[in-house]
Amino acid sequence: MSDQLDPREFISGFLAEADEYLAAANTRLLELERSVKAGQSNARAVRELFRALHTIKGLSAMVGVDPIVDIAHEMEAYLRGADKAGGFSTVAAVEVLLQGVKAIESRVRALAHQQPIPRPELALLDALAALKDGAPAPTPLRSTELALPPELLSKISASEREQLLQGVAAGRRAVRVAFVPSTQRAAEGITITTARKRVEAIAELVKVLPFSAPPSEVDPGGIRFLLFLLTDADDARLAEAVSASPADILSLASTPVAAAAEAPSPSLYGTDEEPELGGETRSYVRVEVARLDEAMERLSALVVSRFRLARAVGAAAQRGADVREVTTILADVARDLRDLRGAIMRARMVSMAEVLERIPLLVRSLARSVGKSVRVELRAGRAELDKSVADRIFPALVHLVRNAVDHALETPAQRRELGKPEEGTLIVECRRRSDSELELIIQDDGRGIDPERVARKAGVPVPTSPEALLELLARPGLSTLEQATHVSGRGMGMDIVKRIAVDQLGGELSLRTTPGQGTTFTLKVPLSITIVDAFSFECGAQLFVVPVSMVEEIVEVDPALVKRFPHGRRSSGMFERRGEAIPLLPLSQLLRRGAGGENEVQGGEGLFPKALIVRRNGAPYAFGVDRMLGQQEVVVRPLEDPLVRTVGVTGSTDLGNGIPTLVLDLIALSAATAVPPGDA
Repeated sequence: MSDQLDPREFISGFLAEADEYLAAANTRLLELERSVKAGQSNARAVRELFRALHTIKGLSAMVGVDPIVDIAHEMEAYLRGADKAGGFSTVAAVEVLLQGVKAIESRVRALAHQQPIPRPELALLDALAALKDGAPAPTPLRSTELALPPELLSKISASEREQLLQGVAAGRRAVRVAFVPSTQRAAEGITITTARKRVEAIAELVKVLPFSAPPSEVDPGGIRFLLFLLTDADDARLAEAVSASPADILSLASTPVAAAAEAPSPSLYGTDEEPELGGETRSYVRVEVARLDEAMERLSALVVSRFRLARAVGAAAQRGADVREVTTILADVARDLRDLRGAIMRARMVSMAEVLERIPLLVRSLARSVGKSVRVELRAGRAELDKSVADRIFPALVHLVRNAVDHALETPAQRRELGKPEEGTLIVECRRRSDSELELIIQDDGRGIDPERVARKAGVPVPTSPEALLELLARPGLSTLEQATHVSGRGMGMDIVKRIAVDQLGGELSLRTTPGQGTTFTLKVPLSITIVDAFSFECGAQLFVVPVSMVEEIVEVDPALVKRFPHGRRSSGMFERRGEAIPLLPLSQLLRRGAGGENEVQGGEGLFPKALIVRRNGAPYAFGVDRMLGQQEVVVRPLEDPLVRTVGVTGSTDLGNGIPTLVLDLIALSAATAVPPGDA
């Protein structure tokens, strides 16, 4: 048996690492491009781009993917020169670097699909080599620009110096903060790692410089750190962040070196990477999504087993058995399962910032292809989403972004005529609305949607509400463009968005538009679609469940206050709730579980005692049910077979009795009734 390691063993890890660093490289390139267009340098973007490509190069060499090594090496050569020049670059150089990253991405995909990896195109290598030959000239070193002794100044690169000076020119404070590790601070959880995190919340961290000094009572280890910062915070906040005194904070404002002659001259490490000194640090383990799916499957089985156990305990109690101790244990198991569910769900969550980081590059490509100028604002915050939901919703976001760039935003010439900035704005924002729901907003400042034009294209009356306009836009095959382009115009975009967000995920899609000012699409999607909290109820002697996130309210229905519709309407009536007219839909009639007819809302003992209120496109609908049973966690199994799919049913679950229970989509059912709210 050979002791040699097979590089193929590392392929899965390489692919995950490469995707992460390629995404970072694209993000930094777009940042650099914005700086170049503004006539500024961006030393930080250049350094981080270099580090990402250097890591990709090393990983590729480890698994033997030489074509990627060759491309990354040529890109590194140019970036090394740009770093020495203080972070300056050109638009043409950024374009070639983006082509280089795209070439690396295509070869990573080829490796992932076990396809042959092509050699780099000679034209690309020649373009990268030409960049290297025309790299910006190094920025002259000017030792009097920062209040630092020569020993420290020599450890600051040209790009870092330029970053500090640009910050000062922009009105920010450039300071250095001393952090001295100690046993007492480590016991309190204050290490260089925690200090960095706290500082980065109120300042831009340019460099961390470790250096040695003679041991003392305060500093028995003889190791200190200097943090070089750009900040708007005062000395008191900075001192609190690093557990120091204001005396440890010195300004780096431009002064001659002679003014800082009394500064100490420690012997320096030749690196800005600080050694680990203990304390709390975060470590990560990469896990395949398939393994998380397997863990969720095992949890799903435990949830069903708990249902069965609860039913068995209930049956034993009815026979007169003493089940008090078992009931207590069952309650503990239920609580532990909920905690386990939360832990697994947290492991499956992905940052929306990571999901959306591909949007700017997409917009850049689309805008260039249609001759428009677009500025993208991503506002993801700390929102997270289950990996399976994120994978499903991203194509819907892509369609909305494509429509905004191609349909909504005007050309620079058109925007000038309208008195708008030549550069259009596209905002993609997400925020967590509750413990079970995420809201995604796609907003542009374009021409808006003309209902008359849409109606004319569809050959129907002009919609009179945003909800009706959205329904019209989501018609398969409908497009507002006169002819299809390579970007859009085939009438598939909004139909796909609605199918993903509403039909597949059980979410909501809404629209707000103002002609001449812009359009906003809002998607509300569940954080997870595997194990959800649901209401169970009885209708027509059969059990059903509906996700809690879908239900706005459960109300008591007074049959005497329900107004009947004329005979022949599918809705049985309407009632008023807080000044709002709400259609009342008999669920048993819609599901063909009861006889229906005149007596469904006429009064009678036990008829329609409860109703579930949901909203579709902002309009309320109430579904009458026979009996509410309670709220519980359920495992949703989607109905994949098209032969058993039906409107209003999203899947099935097992409540512990071994009989499949249907999971309803009341929003889809309300759409199927086609009863306009307020239309009595």
